[in-house]
Amino acid sequence: MNDVVMRPLRFTADVDAMRAFLETLGLRSRIESERGGWVDMLTGRGMVALHDAASSSTGGQPGQTRLSFEAEKIDELRDRLEQVGFVDATVFDEAYGRVLSVTAPDSVVIWVDERAEDMYGYKVHDVRPDDRWSVTPYLTGAEEPAWRRFLEGVGATVRFGPDDGEFAVRLDLSTTEDLDDVQARLDNYQVTRTAAGLEIVDPDGQLVVVHG
Repeated sequence: MNDVVMRPLRFTADVDAMRAFLETLGLRSRIESERGGWVDMLTGRGMVALHDAASSSTGGQPGQTRLSFEAEKIDELRDRLEQVGFVDATVFDEAYGRVLSVTAPDSVVIWVDERAEDMYGYKVHDVRPDDRWSVTPYLTGAEEPAWRRFLEGVGATVRFGPDDGEFAVRLDLSTTEDLDDVQARLDNYQVTRTAAGLEIVDPDGQLVVVHG
């Protein structure tokens, strides 16, 4: 994996249903909590984390997606962010490991988990990601120039939509797999084919776009 990995965090009312949906698309489950309520899933580039909204300590609502990351060395990432002007980047310890917190543009607080070695309380699956798939979050209500500066410091890229309204993150994915093959797997979901790709209503009732 790269030093810093894009890992959008989806708060969901049904972790199992969202996990099944993402696995149908082509993602692979990597780590899950033995108590349930958390799973992170791999693509060839980037990850998606699922968190039970009912047990969220930060007010995450069902269907809400937040931008987050996982990094190998968060102290080095903190230094990089400080160099590009994000001087409140702070590293601290949580019960599950070390975390970096930083205020990104539009006053959005971003969390970066340090890649953990102690997997006590978690199940680890030995899986290979499908290299045809990548995570490409779609930001709306974002001040694009400022976000590009932030993302350059992190070493990540996203898609940008309209900059009006409140800041929001949509869980978009990109693939080199034939979209006809992808759509054929999605009989149990509402799917619309558009010029952008496949527009799918996920189990949380949210739109996910798969770009070809």
